[in-house]
Amino acid sequence: YDRNGTLLVQNTARFSATIIPGDLTDGDEATAYRMISNVIGMPASEIEARVTEGIEVQGEFNPTVIKGDLERDVALTLIELEPHVPGLSVQVEPSRNYLTGDLLSHILGYIGPISAEEYEALADEGYLYQDFLGKSGVELSYEDILRGKAGKKLVEIDAAGRELRVISERRPIDGTNLVLTIDLDLQAAVQEILGEYSTDNDNAAAAVIDVKTGELLSMVSLPTFDGNFFSGPVSEEALASLIESPGKPLVNHAISDRYAPGSTFKTIVGSAALQEGVASTGTTIVSRGYINVENEFDPNVVYVYKDWAPLGALDFYDGIAMSSNVYFYYLAGGFADEGFRGLGADKVAEYARAFGLGSLTGIDIGGESDGFVPDPAWKQETVGETWTIGDTYNFGIGQGYVATTPIQMLRAITAIANGGTLVTPHVVAEYEDSLGNTLEALSSDTSTVPVDTANLQIVGQGMRQSVTSGVARNASVSSVAVAGKTGTAEFGASRDDGTYETHGWFVGYAPAEDPEIAVVVFLQRGSGGSDASPAAARILDYYFSGGGPTYGPGEDIPVPDPSPVDVLDATAAPGTTDEPIADLPEPTAAPEEDPDTAPEPEPTAPPTAPPTAPPTSPPTEPPVAPPTDPPTEPPQETSPPAAALPDERRPHGVVP
Repeated sequence: YDRNGTLLVQNTARFSATIIPGDLTDGDEATAYRMISNVIGMPASEIEARVTEGIEVQGEFNPTVIKGDLERDVALTLIELEPHVPGLSVQVEPSRNYLTGDLLSHILGYIGPISAEEYEALADEGYLYQDFLGKSGVELSYEDILRGKAGKKLVEIDAAGRELRVISERRPIDGTNLVLTIDLDLQAAVQEILGEYSTDNDNAAAAVIDVKTGELLSMVSLPTFDGNFFSGPVSEEALASLIESPGKPLVNHAISDRYAPGSTFKTIVGSAALQEGVASTGTTIVSRGYINVENEFDPNVVYVYKDWAPLGALDFYDGIAMSSNVYFYYLAGGFADEGFRGLGADKVAEYARAFGLGSLTGIDIGGESDGFVPDPAWKQETVGETWTIGDTYNFGIGQGYVATTPIQMLRAITAIANGGTLVTPHVVAEYEDSLGNTLEALSSDTSTVPVDTANLQIVGQGMRQSVTSGVARNASVSSVAVAGKTGTAEFGASRDDGTYETHGWFVGYAPAEDPEIAVVVFLQRGSGGSDASPAAARILDYYFSGGGPTYGPGEDIPVPDPSPVDVLDATAAPGTTDEPIADLPEPTAAPEEDPDTAPEPEPTAPPTAPPTAPPTSPPTEPPVAPPTDPPTEPPQETSPPAAALPDERRPHGVVP
């Protein structure tokens, strides 16, 4: 059931032809196989082979499935044949009918026939060779609860197989129903909205979470699949086609894939800078669109680290609202020429991990990736190279080696929204028996981020300003005050013009003044401001207005007029000050680039020492090969944060 009591999954009957080999009449097996073959349309030789395999796996006196998913008429004919073929029986097994089709497939998962390996591991727990069990999603995570316990009857029989007496009997125990945290109507709206902003073969993910409890109200991964695909016989060809389908529909991209978080990561860097005293609300940094860093081997070579525009004087709120790369270069790596002390790579990594990056969130469905948080020690040990200031600058704006899952970024932003609590995202709310009685409410663990509530509120105010007058204005809706942060992270090989394709991110929460829910939107191809933000706006508007989506892709979303803090100073020299800036020129036109894209730093002359090369191997395990049988967990598509080959896996940006 969903959180409102809507039925999501229904049990149905499956008919299977089985044989207990030890009950077959000695010397008359071939006749029995021919009689069964005439009814089910399977060659007698194949029936014999399956019986032989069953004997090898589980002995002569356990039923072996000869053919499953029989038509009802075929099953009835076999039942009439049972008195003439000792050992033959028709078993009625429960199956699943997923009533929502492809809407909840990554959450619910699916069931499938037990494999030989699974049977060997689970036989002592009462599983039979013909059983079905959960393979992914909730079906797998909560298999023990959903399944119940099979009954067992031990009887004494005579030589003809007639029952003489019951020696012992154990009654079956029904499985327990689950009540999900998911709101089915919201789930449908989120999937529809997300689909309009992503293409058929691109990965996309979105989720909505209760910031106080960690209950996931919606979680969508695209492309998706219909769980009913696994409710009947699945050919190897059909399964291979699904596994190899572009976009990997069996993968839950909300929890299994990891990507550079782009400028959404600035919320964590900003929190760390406030907590460590690197910045305050009055720390003003002037961006004229770049900073220069000398090559450490030759001071005549200067590397240029670009901002997305010459943004002028920015205080802390403006730095977040305008998503200034220069501002966060300073906060993360400092700027030695002006004596500005940044956090440093180790501190950035420490706070990233404190916000849950680089580790599992604990979500109650399988297949989760832990992402990756780099640090200087890792690079030295794994790559054999020294960490550079360029690595720190890339790290500070969510590029380079760092990689996160959408659910990790949602959890991190939830901690900012609720005052510092890292909740555990979960999709199951409680158990319910067949009479509707609640048996046990589920609880989830929490922890606290090491950032004062006041500092988290400051970051939240910057996020609110980003929506009202900054780069996240497309996330503004009339029904509720939104606080949010966009991200546009480069990936892949550079195009002919030197630019890259980008991932689009948005993380945020609402109402800004008293947060209730948080949302994440990820698009494999797109931008944070132009694509992910309006998608999030439609999701939030649906939730808070109850009137459904009001804006379509490409439509203008009403936003407030820019406030006076959006002052751009294209002529000011880069630098910092604690004094207020007054009488600055009027804003200049914004450039064509997306504000969150991280431009590559460019040297003004060829360096005398080569820039740091990317690592020669991924920082984590190699990708998992697609399974040949229905997977027990979705096959994981890992995206290493960096690797030497091919080019599309390199951390973007030249480092001095």
